[in-house]
Amino acid sequence: MALKPDRVEHLTDLSFFMDEIATRGQIVTHSSNGSGASMDDANAKVIKATGTSDDPAGLLLNDVVNLDLTRQHINFAKDEVQKGGKVLLLRRGTVVTDNVAGTPAAGAKAYFTSDAKITSAAGSAQIGRFLSAEDADGYAKVEINIV
Repeated sequence: MALKPDRVEHLTDLSFFMDEIATRGQIVTHSSNGSGASMDDANAKVIKATGTSDDPAGLLLNDVVNLDLTRQHINFAKDEVQKGGKVLLLRRGTVVTDNVAGTPAAGAKAYFTSDAKITSAAGSAQIGRFLSAEDADGYAKVEINIV
């Protein structure tokens, strides 16, 4: 799964930690609540969407990896974050992604599935709208609007 570089970020959030491996473009949900306005509250955590009744936190803009940092370093050019670190979430903006389930049409409402993909099939909270259908490579343009 991937995000193409042509994206527009209107609102991002850098106040959550993630303790599992994930790929950019997946929808993440709240797993525990942080307290107050602290940017470094270790209790403010997100996980990959596992159920459609979960509260969406945003679209993941980093790859979360689990590397042995004594042998290699994080590839910052690929937006990698070590497991347990802070992740950047897109709450409002536009992305082109192949993390799509089903066959969406332009203008269809966007929802998320229990395996963190974006779909046009209702069943979860609405996270945005599809701005295109899938192309030959499986990518679709999606407007993310998580309020």
